[in-house]
Amino acid sequence: MARDVLSIGQVRIHSGSATREEAMKEAADILEAAGAVTSAYYDAMQQREVTVSTYMGNELAIPHGTNETKAAILESALSVVRYDGGVDWGGEPVTFVVGIAGKGDEHLEILSQIAILFSDDDEVAKLKAADTAEDLYALVSASGV
Repeated sequence: MARDVLSIGQVRIHSGSATREEAMKEAADILEAAGAVTSAYYDAMQQREVTVSTYMGNELAIPHGTNETKAAILESALSVVRYDGGVDWGGEPVTFVVGIAGKGDEHLEILSQIAILFSDDDEVAKLKAADTAEDLYALVSASGV
């Protein structure tokens, strides 16, 4: 990545659960607060979800917009939120919701890095064991994301 797509302010841990819509809204809100997307991005995430689920397996969902809604993306960024109470993602159990906004084709590179991180069960266990948002941020950052 040419610049950091993740900062400490874009990482959160919640002890409770959330609905899929609440989790997507939070992901979009974090990206918007970071100046990466416009307020239209949440709708773009919902459009994507209607077409194809962004559930990836291993307790991970990666909500992101559609190709038609690229105008809502101002710059590439990530949001990482852990819900210890879980999220029912269309019938699948999700703990980690990683919101992705990729300018141009950068989302493909970001997606592949996230996929590699979450394909490793040991790494996922470490991410689940992180006590603070700072610890979680450090682990995700160390993975090269």
